[in-house]
Amino acid sequence: MCCVSRCLMFSQRIATAYAYLLPKPIIRSVSTLTMKETTKVFSTRDIEAIERAVNFLSLGKVIALPTDTVYGLGCSANNPKAIQQLYAIKERNELKPVAICVASVADLRHWGEADHLSDALLNELLPGAVTIVVRKSPHLNNQELNPGESRIGIRITKSEFIQKVCAAFGSPIALTSANKSATKSTLNVLEFEDLWPQLGAVFDGGLLGQSEEQRAASTVIDLSEPDCYSIIRAGVAVERTSSIVEKYNIHLKL
Repeated sequence: MCCVSRCLMFSQRIATAYAYLLPKPIIRSVSTLTMKETTKVFSTRDIEAIERAVNFLSLGKVIALPTDTVYGLGCSANNPKAIQQLYAIKERNELKPVAICVASVADLRHWGEADHLSDALLNELLPGAVTIVVRKSPHLNNQELNPGESRIGIRITKSEFIQKVCAAFGSPIALTSANKSATKSTLNVLEFEDLWPQLGAVFDGGLLGQSEEQRAASTVIDLSEPDCYSIIRAGVAVERTSSIVEKYNIHLKL
């Protein structure tokens, strides 16, 4: 046997003898991945973030995204299955309504009946931390969206990201806070990390605020009847909202 062959045989024996000392490869199947690892988290600063959000909404997914107050969960308001999924994720009472988010006052007038409200009033209130409740228009015909309720809360947020998503999506987005019912609203994405596995995607806009007061979310005002209003939820902007509507001779309903 030549020297080369002997060297090869010796090397093979050494490798076999010490193979048990080498670290074993770690093989992880998809089924062993934690659900959190499979959740898609994107920065709102990502150049493709808006397009991604629209794609997820179009697929009927529920996504998390920042508003001008707290983080929200959103889905297509005209997709019955998506609405059902939204309620399931929130563990929300089916009789408790959710609002919709749109991009402009023109959109608000399309999806809600607001002929009795002037453009001047709406443009002073919106965009902002206020949800305006009006009657649903015939265009908002998803039977799973607040069944048995003739009114709808509509938001136009100051968040540039969600405004652009609404405009690109072209349809209303059902919107509620990113937390389970009866728990506090959230100001950063880690605060609702337990919901990630059930979401199509999470869009991270960073910390939305430091104060606990901001968790009160938007002020909800009922403007569904001419010349009067009622406050459904005080939220973070109740004083400003009330002073604006009073200026337009709309008074608190007694």
